Amino acid sequence: MFSAIARVFRTPDLRRKIGFTLAIIAIYRLGAHVPTPFVSFPNVQSCLDQTGTTEGLLSLVNLFSGGALMQLSIFALGVMPYITATIIVQLLRVVIPHFETLYKEGQSGQAKLTQYTRYLTIALALLQSTTLVTVARSGQLFPNTGIAECDALLTNESWWAALLMIITMTAGTGLIMWFAEMVTERGVGNGMSLLIFVSIAATFPAALWGIAQTNGFEIFLLVLAVGIVVVALVVFVEQSQRRIPVQYAKRMVGRRTVGGTNTYIPIKVNMAGVVPVIFASSLLYIPALIAQFNMQPDANGNVPGWVAWIQQYFQTGDHPLYMAVYFLLIVGFTYFYVAITFNPVDVADNMKKYGGFIPGIRAGRPTAEYLDYVLTRITLPGSIYLGLIALIPLVALATVGANQNFPFGGASILIIVGVGLDTVKQIDAQLQQRHYEGLLR
Repeated sequence: MFSAIARVFRTPDLRRKIGFTLAIIAIYRLGAHVPTPFVSFPNVQSCLDQTGTTEGLLSLVNLFSGGALMQLSIFALGVMPYITATIIVQLLRVVIPHFETLYKEGQSGQAKLTQYTRYLTIALALLQSTTLVTVARSGQLFPNTGIAECDALLTNESWWAALLMIITMTAGTGLIMWFAEMVTERGVGNGMSLLIFVSIAATFPAALWGIAQTNGFEIFLLVLAVGIVVVALVVFVEQSQRRIPVQYAKRMVGRRTVGGTNTYIPIKVNMAGVVPVIFASSLLYIPALIAQFNMQPDANGNVPGWVAWIQQYFQTGDHPLYMAVYFLLIVGFTYFYVAITFNPVDVADNMKKYGGFIPGIRAGRPTAEYLDYVLTRITLPGSIYLGLIALIPLVALATVGANQNFPFGGASILIIVGVGLDTVKQIDAQLQQRHYEGLLR
């Protein structure tokens, strides 16, 4: 392993790419700690030290920003606007025929979709930064703390100061998007995925140290052992796939014979990735958000009954009812997302167009039905796997008192493992192009 890493740094081109990637990552992490204008940095740090963590969707956004959200830094929004914009554009392909036509046009059409994603990212960044600044001005960023510093996070409450903060955070999102594209073009791996990887990995030491301080060194070692087992299982499932054999008939094109090859269609057990977890977290945060704006007590000092019910069952995430609804939503969203991203009819038509067929299955509609049957069967264990992985932080929250950014579970472990595997494969492919053995053996 060490000799393989040494070969990476002995290759000049690969060494430059890795150096460039590390430089961009260093600048990105530095920006995550630079406060936005008119933010009282000491007060924010004092509130973070006292409260420790956040809940719901805010916790997920803070995780993806590497803790920059709650520090109100210039990179406070992180990569979340881009992730949301990408998911929205993918969903719009089902609703808007023009988007589906662009997707099928190849590189030029996908470049157009990428441009739409950038515009939507900036629009979402404006909306989210406005919301974040409004929440910070109202003192609800750290609610119900009773700490005077949490009500004075900003040093200037005027409208022009708020406008400057919104512009700064939006510009920070645009800069992150440019960083990601530069890493993709001149560095190693997918730029946006690597920035998400770095943001999540940056929270690991603090989360583990918090468990050690709260529950003792024995529980810390137990959590570490469980984490290693979970990582191994996630790697195993993420690499698992159902390979459907495909044969292409021989045909004459001019004087040449083409086709006659055997290949396969790889269908992963987890085709949906981390998207269902994000969908389910976002949807479950909506009731808590609505209840937060309807907490005015009546004459007897009691909040409305439905608000109290939401606070009891859907506020912290450690209640069994919350876990059950969360699990079922993830299973449902997994089927939904796989259905819109993998179209068996299109795959069957493309195979028929180029003379391909699955052995024992007729081309055309029978092939589409067979692919749909296999996809439905393999998505069930994939959805259950996603649900169980997503429940790990909630179980840790209820048992050992960990926060919802518990490192060995949920969206964090899925992204860490997925991006890590993809990056290693890309480095390995570039090493093999230069006649080396590669990292993987």
